[in-house]
Amino acid sequence: MNILLLSPYFPPNYYQFAAALRRNGATVLGLGDMPYDELAPELKDALQEYYHVADLHHYDQLIRACGYFTHQYGKLDRIESHNEYWLMTDAALRTDFNVTGPKSNAIEWVKRKSKMKRIFEQAGIEVAPGQVVRDLASARAFIDAVGYPVVAKPDIGVGAAATYKIHDDAALQRFFEDKPGIDYIMEAFVSGALYSFDGLTDKEGNIVFCTSHFFSQGIMETVNEALDMFYYSLRTFPPGLEEVGRKAVEAFNLRERFFHIEFFQKEEGRWIALEVNMRPPGGLTMDMFNYANDTDLYQEWANVVTSNRFLAKYTRPYHCAYVGRKHHRPHTLSHADILAQYDAYLAYHAPIDPVLAPAIGEYGYLVRSPDLAELRGIIDEMLALAE
Repeated sequence: MNILLLSPYFPPNYYQFAAALRRNGATVLGLGDMPYDELAPELKDALQEYYHVADLHHYDQLIRACGYFTHQYGKLDRIESHNEYWLMTDAALRTDFNVTGPKSNAIEWVKRKSKMKRIFEQAGIEVAPGQVVRDLASARAFIDAVGYPVVAKPDIGVGAAATYKIHDDAALQRFFEDKPGIDYIMEAFVSGALYSFDGLTDKEGNIVFCTSHFFSQGIMETVNEALDMFYYSLRTFPPGLEEVGRKAVEAFNLRERFFHIEFFQKEEGRWIALEVNMRPPGGLTMDMFNYANDTDLYQEWANVVTSNRFLAKYTRPYHCAYVGRKHHRPHTLSHADILAQYDAYLAYHAPIDPVLAPAIGEYGYLVRSPDLAELRGIIDEMLALAE
């Protein structure tokens, strides 16, 4: 089985996808713009061959790379990056080389937030009112209907990049004066606790793994206000979340995919869909899956791809939290204090790639405990600020 991984070195922990495929006997091929000598040794060991291009944004270079791999190894069976940024590129390559997986005509429905909203609505899942706005007049007409505040974000975008919360006419005017030349969707602002429904499907679309996370706040607030952030996995689902999450997975026809679907909880049992992502949750969340369940979801994904088998048994014995700290904030506890006080609870800690740091902090800690109250107490102390 020939599997091409696009940008297999980012984020750094994703080398484990390549390693798992290699263990299953797949021919693992890498394609990226990082020089080969800079790849992690573990990734080099997992790759049969690596094709270096000057820039992954130059599609003609990617076409040549895939043509070369096809000539050397035969038909490509999968093309995958596991990265939101490259989803449309993955789909285009699958389309051009007739490779199994979401093609260009399907990816629009999970990349364009306006189209995504239509799928949720057709499935009977509540969403915030929203529409694409291209000028001040259409935006004002929308705000007349829903009122302030509203949120404006790229119709196709990653994370909270260039996302704005608009409170009044003056801010609306400034938004259109500075607006990038891309489509923006404007939505009624929804307040509520933010949760995710996360997991993995097999080739028939059956959910073989699922869990949920609670978030301290949205990425928009974290980035725009330069806040610390945390989120943690739940051992049981809040009422109604699993039901609406499973309905969304079915509606988007997610097959052989990780998924990350975000919802606001308005009250118990009422959920408003924010967006769906057909890839693993970002940052260190894959590792949180593993630490919360004492399992290996990198390997289980490889098992699904190579033989459509999910072998793990999971019972969610732990809550696992990601705690991200930003260096400019005056934390009461130093890094050394955290290591000394919470060593028994720390599953992992490391500096965060600068690309991810605005959203999840410059330094990240994974903390786990079977007791949520204990975990929340540790998080509060790790993020406490000096007066």
